[in-house]
Amino acid sequence: MHAVPIAQPAAPGMTASPRMASAYATAVLGWLLSAGVYIAAKWAAPEMPPWALCFWRLALACAILLPIVHRHHADMIGLVRTRALEIIVIGAVGLTLCQGMIFTGLNYTGATTAGIIMALSPVMTMVLARIVLGEALGPWQAVGAVLALAGMLVIVTRGDPAAVFRMELNRGELLVAGSALCWAVYTVMLRRSKFQLELLPLVVLLLGAGALAALPLYLWELAQGERSALHADGLIALAYVAGPGGALMYYLYNRSVETLGAGRASMLLYLQSVFVVLLAYLLLGENPHGFDLAGAGFIVAGLLLANLVKPRKDYRSRP
Repeated sequence: MHAVPIAQPAAPGMTASPRMASAYATAVLGWLLSAGVYIAAKWAAPEMPPWALCFWRLALACAILLPIVHRHHADMIGLVRTRALEIIVIGAVGLTLCQGMIFTGLNYTGATTAGIIMALSPVMTMVLARIVLGEALGPWQAVGAVLALAGMLVIVTRGDPAAVFRMELNRGELLVAGSALCWAVYTVMLRRSKFQLELLPLVVLLLGAGALAALPLYLWELAQGERSALHADGLIALAYVAGPGGALMYYLYNRSVETLGAGRASMLLYLQSVFVVLLAYLLLGENPHGFDLAGAGFIVAGLLLANLVKPRKDYRSRP
Protein backbone atom coordinates (compact mmCIF):
# COMPACT_ATOMS: atom_id res chain seq x y z
CA MET A 1 0.00 0.00 0.00
CA HIS A 2 2.92 2.29 0.72
CA ALA A 3 6.56 2.57 -0.22
CA VAL A 4 9.56 2.26 2.09
CA PRO A 5 10.44 5.58 3.79
CA ILE A 6 14.16 5.25 4.42
CA ALA A 7 16.22 8.33 5.18
CA GLN A 8 18.45 8.62 2.15
CA PRO A 9 20.28 11.62 0.69
CA ALA A 10 18.99 13.11 -2.51
CA ALA A 11 20.99 12.57 -5.65
CA PRO A 12 23.44 15.30 -6.65
CA GLY A 13 22.31 17.91 -9.14
CA MET A 14 18.74 17.98 -7.87
CA THR A 15 18.45 21.72 -8.44
CA ALA A 16 17.76 21.25 -12.14
CA SER A 17 14.12 22.31 -12.64
CA PRO A 18 13.11 19.77 -15.32
CA ARG A 19 14.55 16.91 -13.28
CA MET A 20 12.78 18.07 -10.13
CA ALA A 21 9.48 18.52 -11.98
CA SER A 22 9.81 15.02 -13.42
CA ALA A 23 10.56 13.60 -9.96
CA TYR A 24 7.53 15.30 -8.41
CA ALA A 25 5.32 14.08 -11.26
CA THR A 26 6.65 10.56 -10.75
CA ALA A 27 5.94 10.69 -7.02
CA VAL A 28 2.43 12.07 -7.53
CA LEU A 29 1.65 9.32 -10.04
CA GLY A 30 2.95 6.74 -7.55
CA TRP A 31 0.63 7.99 -4.79
CA LEU A 32 -2.29 8.11 -7.23
CA LEU A 33 -1.67 4.45 -8.08
CA SER A 34 -1.40 3.68 -4.36
CA ALA A 35 -4.77 5.36 -3.71
CA GLY A 36 -6.28 3.15 -6.39
CA VAL A 37 -5.44 0.11 -4.25
CA TYR A 38 -8.11 1.18 -1.72
CA ILE A 39 -10.69 1.32 -4.50
CA ALA A 40 -9.61 -2.00 -6.02
CA ALA A 41 -9.64 -3.72 -2.61
CA LYS A 42 -13.16 -2.44 -1.91
CA TRP A 43 -14.22 -3.54 -5.38
CA ALA A 44 -12.72 -7.03 -4.99
CA ALA A 45 -14.05 -7.62 -1.45
CA PRO A 46 -17.11 -9.67 -2.53
CA GLU A 47 -14.91 -12.00 -4.58
CA MET A 48 -11.61 -12.21 -2.67
CA PRO A 49 -11.08 -12.46 1.11
CA PRO A 50 -8.68 -9.89 2.61
CA TRP A 51 -5.75 -12.15 3.47
CA ALA A 52 -5.88 -13.80 0.06
CA LEU A 53 -5.68 -10.36 -1.55
CA CYS A 54 -2.83 -9.39 0.79
CA PHE A 55 -0.81 -12.54 0.04
CA TRP A 56 -1.22 -12.45 -3.72
CA ARG A 57 -0.55 -8.71 -3.95
CA LEU A 58 2.74 -9.03 -2.09
CA ALA A 59 3.81 -12.25 -3.84
CA LEU A 60 3.04 -11.01 -7.35
CA ALA A 61 4.59 -7.56 -6.80
CA CYS A 62 7.74 -9.27 -5.50
CA ALA A 63 7.84 -11.59 -8.53
CA ILE A 64 7.41 -8.67 -10.95
CA LEU A 65 10.19 -6.59 -9.37
CA LEU A 66 12.66 -9.41 -8.70
CA PRO A 67 14.15 -9.50 -12.25
CA ILE A 68 14.55 -5.70 -12.22
CA VAL A 69 16.98 -5.88 -9.27
CA HIS A 70 18.98 -8.84 -10.65
CA ARG A 71 22.26 -6.94 -10.22
CA HIS A 72 21.65 -6.86 -6.47
CA HIS A 73 20.73 -10.52 -5.98
CA ALA A 74 24.07 -11.39 -4.35
CA ASP A 75 23.75 -8.53 -1.84
CA MET A 76 20.13 -9.49 -1.16
CA ILE A 77 21.06 -13.10 -0.47
CA GLY A 78 23.87 -11.97 1.83
CA LEU A 79 21.46 -9.78 3.82
CA VAL A 80 18.96 -12.63 4.12
CA ARG A 81 21.66 -14.95 5.45
CA THR A 82 22.72 -12.53 8.18
CA ARG A 83 19.44 -10.81 9.14
CA ALA A 84 16.60 -13.04 7.92
CA LEU A 85 14.49 -12.88 11.09
CA GLU A 86 14.71 -9.10 11.23
CA ILE A 87 13.61 -8.79 7.60
CA ILE A 88 10.66 -11.13 8.16
CA VAL A 89 9.49 -9.29 11.29
CA ILE A 90 9.70 -5.87 9.61
CA GLY A 91 7.98 -7.16 6.46
CA ALA A 92 5.26 -8.81 8.55
CA VAL A 93 4.49 -5.63 10.50
CA GLY A 94 4.72 -3.10 7.69
CA LEU A 95 3.40 -5.06 4.72
CA THR A 96 1.45 -8.08 5.94
CA LEU A 97 -0.38 -6.66 8.96
CA CYS A 98 -0.63 -3.14 7.58
CA GLN A 99 -2.23 -4.22 4.31
CA GLY A 100 -4.23 -7.14 5.67
CA MET A 101 -5.85 -4.92 8.31
CA ILE A 102 -6.77 -2.33 5.69
CA PHE A 103 -8.26 -4.94 3.38
CA THR A 104 -10.22 -6.45 6.28
CA GLY A 105 -11.32 -3.03 7.50
CA LEU A 106 -12.66 -2.15 4.06
CA ASN A 107 -15.30 -4.86 4.56
CA TYR A 108 -16.80 -2.70 7.31
CA THR A 109 -16.08 0.88 6.29
CA GLY A 110 -15.73 3.00 3.18
CA ALA A 111 -12.57 3.67 1.19
CA THR A 112 -12.99 7.40 1.89
CA THR A 113 -12.85 6.93 5.65
CA ALA A 114 -9.93 4.49 5.39
CA GLY A 115 -7.91 6.90 3.27
CA ILE A 116 -8.42 9.75 5.74
CA ILE A 117 -7.46 7.62 8.75
CA MET A 118 -4.25 6.44 7.05
CA ALA A 119 -3.10 10.07 6.88
CA LEU A 120 -2.40 9.66 10.61
CA SER A 121 0.56 7.37 10.02
CA PRO A 122 3.21 10.13 9.61
CA VAL A 123 2.17 11.73 12.92
CA MET A 124 2.22 8.34 14.65
CA THR A 125 5.67 7.76 13.15
CA MET A 126 6.91 11.09 14.50
CA VAL A 127 5.77 10.26 18.05
CA LEU A 128 7.21 6.73 17.95
CA ALA A 129 10.49 8.03 16.52
CA ARG A 130 10.76 10.34 19.52
CA ILE A 131 10.15 7.47 21.95
CA VAL A 132 12.26 4.80 20.25
CA LEU A 133 14.94 6.73 18.34
CA GLY A 134 15.15 9.90 20.42
CA GLU A 135 14.33 12.12 17.43
CA ALA A 136 13.41 15.72 18.23
CA LEU A 137 9.75 16.42 19.00
CA GLY A 138 8.86 20.02 19.83
CA PRO A 139 5.74 21.31 21.59
CA TRP A 140 4.00 22.19 18.32
CA GLN A 141 4.63 18.69 17.00
CA ALA A 142 3.08 17.30 20.20
CA VAL A 143 0.03 19.54 19.77
CA GLY A 144 -0.21 18.44 16.14
CA ALA A 145 -0.13 14.79 17.19
CA VAL A 146 -2.94 15.39 19.70
CA LEU A 147 -5.07 17.16 17.07
CA ALA A 148 -4.52 14.35 14.57
CA LEU A 149 -5.46 11.77 17.22
CA ALA A 150 -8.60 13.77 17.99
CA GLY A 151 -9.46 13.66 14.29
CA MET A 152 -9.11 9.88 14.25
CA LEU A 153 -11.40 9.60 17.31
CA VAL A 154 -14.02 11.78 15.60
CA ILE A 155 -14.01 9.40 12.63
CA VAL A 156 -13.91 6.16 14.64
CA THR A 157 -16.76 7.31 16.93
CA ARG A 158 -18.60 8.76 13.92
CA GLY A 159 -18.92 12.12 15.64
CA ASP A 160 -20.34 10.69 18.86
CA PRO A 161 -17.65 10.76 21.63
CA ALA A 162 -20.01 8.91 23.99
CA ALA A 163 -19.65 5.89 21.71
CA VAL A 164 -16.26 5.26 23.36
CA PHE A 165 -17.94 4.65 26.72
CA ARG A 166 -20.67 2.54 25.13
CA MET A 167 -17.98 0.58 23.20
CA GLU A 168 -19.87 1.28 19.99
CA LEU A 169 -16.86 1.66 17.74
CA ASN A 170 -16.79 0.71 14.09
CA ARG A 171 -14.68 -2.41 13.57
CA GLY A 172 -13.49 -1.33 10.13
CA GLU A 173 -12.23 2.06 11.25
CA LEU A 174 -10.45 0.51 14.25
CA LEU A 175 -8.72 -1.95 11.92
CA VAL A 176 -7.58 0.87 9.62
CA ALA A 177 -6.31 2.86 12.63
CA GLY A 178 -4.39 -0.27 13.67
CA SER A 179 -2.96 -0.44 10.17
CA ALA A 180 -1.75 3.17 10.44
CA LEU A 181 -0.05 2.27 13.73
CA CYS A 182 1.58 -0.79 12.11
CA TRP A 183 2.96 1.46 9.37
CA ALA A 184 4.41 3.82 11.98
CA VAL A 185 6.03 0.93 13.87
CA TYR A 186 7.38 -0.45 10.59
CA THR A 187 8.89 2.90 9.62
CA VAL A 188 10.67 3.29 12.95
CA MET A 189 11.93 -0.31 12.87
CA LEU A 190 13.26 0.27 9.37
CA ARG A 191 15.08 3.46 10.38
CA ARG A 192 16.60 1.70 13.36
CA SER A 193 17.74 -1.33 11.34
CA LYS A 194 19.76 0.69 8.79
CA PHE A 195 20.05 -2.13 6.25
CA GLN A 196 23.04 -1.60 3.97
CA LEU A 197 21.14 -2.23 0.75
CA GLU A 198 19.78 0.03 -1.97
CA LEU A 199 16.14 1.01 -1.68
CA LEU A 200 14.45 -0.98 -4.47
CA PRO A 201 16.20 -4.31 -3.70
CA LEU A 202 15.25 -3.82 -0.05
CA VAL A 203 11.63 -3.26 -1.09
CA VAL A 204 11.69 -6.55 -3.01
CA LEU A 205 13.09 -8.40 0.01
CA LEU A 206 10.43 -6.92 2.28
CA LEU A 207 7.68 -7.76 -0.20
CA GLY A 208 8.87 -11.37 -0.22
CA ALA A 209 9.04 -11.39 3.59
CA GLY A 210 5.56 -9.90 3.77
CA ALA A 211 4.19 -12.57 1.42
CA LEU A 212 5.82 -15.29 3.53
CA ALA A 213 4.27 -13.85 6.70
CA ALA A 214 0.86 -13.57 4.99
CA LEU A 215 0.88 -17.21 3.85
CA PRO A 216 -0.27 -18.73 7.20
CA LEU A 217 -3.11 -16.20 7.42
CA TYR A 218 -4.11 -16.97 3.84
CA LEU A 219 -4.08 -20.73 4.58
CA TRP A 220 -6.12 -20.12 7.76
CA GLU A 221 -8.63 -18.21 5.65
CA LEU A 222 -8.88 -21.15 3.27
CA ALA A 223 -9.37 -23.55 6.20
CA GLN A 224 -12.30 -21.39 7.34
CA GLY A 225 -13.92 -21.91 3.95
CA GLU A 226 -13.29 -18.33 2.76
CA ARG A 227 -12.19 -19.05 -0.77
CA SER A 228 -11.78 -16.66 -3.66
CA ALA A 229 -14.43 -16.77 -6.38
CA LEU A 230 -12.83 -14.45 -8.88
CA HIS A 231 -14.83 -13.15 -11.79
CA ALA A 232 -14.02 -10.21 -14.03
CA ASP A 233 -14.14 -7.57 -11.29
CA GLY A 234 -11.98 -9.55 -8.89
CA LEU A 235 -9.40 -10.47 -11.54
CA ILE A 236 -9.10 -6.86 -12.68
CA ALA A 237 -8.73 -5.67 -9.07
CA LEU A 238 -6.05 -8.30 -8.30
CA ALA A 239 -4.15 -7.43 -11.48
CA TYR A 240 -4.26 -3.76 -10.48
CA VAL A 241 -3.10 -4.13 -6.86
CA ALA A 242 -0.21 -6.38 -7.91
CA GLY A 243 0.84 -4.49 -11.05
CA PRO A 244 0.12 -0.75 -11.37
CA GLY A 245 -0.83 -0.38 -7.69
CA GLY A 246 1.96 -2.66 -6.51
CA ALA A 247 5.15 -3.20 -8.48
CA LEU A 248 4.86 -0.05 -10.61
CA MET A 249 3.92 2.13 -7.63
CA TYR A 250 6.96 0.94 -5.64
CA TYR A 251 9.22 1.46 -8.67
CA LEU A 252 7.95 5.01 -9.28
CA TYR A 253 8.33 5.94 -5.63
CA ASN A 254 11.93 4.77 -5.56
CA ARG A 255 12.70 6.69 -8.75
CA SER A 256 11.34 9.87 -7.14
CA VAL A 257 13.44 9.27 -4.01
CA GLU A 258 16.60 9.29 -6.14
CA THR A 259 16.02 12.96 -6.96
CA LEU A 260 13.83 14.35 -4.17
CA GLY A 261 15.31 12.42 -1.26
CA ALA A 262 13.22 10.22 1.00
CA GLY A 263 11.98 13.11 3.17
CA ARG A 264 10.38 15.13 0.37
CA ALA A 265 9.07 12.08 -1.45
CA SER A 266 7.44 10.69 1.71
CA MET A 267 5.80 14.04 2.52
CA LEU A 268 3.75 13.62 -0.66
CA LEU A 269 2.07 10.63 1.03
CA TYR A 270 -0.67 13.06 2.12
CA LEU A 271 -1.77 13.23 -1.50
CA GLN A 272 -2.81 9.60 -1.22
CA SER A 273 -5.68 10.52 1.12
CA VAL A 274 -6.86 13.23 -1.29
CA PHE A 275 -6.75 10.81 -4.20
CA VAL A 276 -8.61 8.12 -2.23
CA VAL A 277 -11.46 10.53 -1.45
CA LEU A 278 -11.70 11.64 -5.10
CA LEU A 279 -11.51 8.13 -6.55
CA ALA A 280 -14.01 6.75 -4.02
CA TYR A 281 -16.45 9.49 -5.05
CA LEU A 282 -15.93 8.97 -8.79
CA LEU A 283 -15.69 5.16 -8.92
CA LEU A 284 -17.56 3.89 -5.86
CA GLY A 285 -20.12 6.65 -5.45
CA GLU A 286 -19.01 7.33 -1.86
CA ASN A 287 -19.76 10.74 -0.38
CA PRO A 288 -17.72 11.86 2.65
CA HIS A 289 -19.77 11.89 5.86
CA GLY A 290 -19.86 14.89 8.16
CA PHE A 291 -17.68 13.05 10.68
CA ASP A 292 -15.18 12.26 7.91
CA LEU A 293 -14.84 15.96 7.07
CA ALA A 294 -14.64 17.01 10.73
CA GLY A 295 -12.02 14.36 11.48
CA ALA A 296 -10.09 15.29 8.35
CA GLY A 297 -10.03 18.92 9.53
CA PHE A 298 -8.40 17.92 12.83
CA ILE A 299 -5.93 15.62 11.05
CA VAL A 300 -4.93 18.30 8.50
CA ALA A 301 -4.42 20.85 11.28
CA GLY A 302 -2.29 18.35 13.17
CA LEU A 303 -0.24 17.53 10.08
CA LEU A 304 0.40 21.20 9.37
CA LEU A 305 1.62 21.85 12.91
CA ALA A 306 3.72 18.71 12.92
CA ASN A 307 5.44 19.42 9.60
CA LEU A 308 5.58 23.18 9.12
CA VAL A 309 6.96 24.11 12.55
CA LYS A 310 10.44 22.68 12.99
CA PRO A 311 11.35 21.37 16.45
CA ARG A 312 14.53 22.49 18.13
CA LYS A 313 17.28 19.92 18.26
CA ASP A 314 16.90 18.09 21.55
CA TYR A 315 20.17 17.66 23.45
CA ARG A 316 18.98 14.18 24.39
CA SER A 317 18.45 13.16 20.78
CA ARG A 318 20.73 10.56 19.36
CA PRO A 319 22.99 11.56 16.48
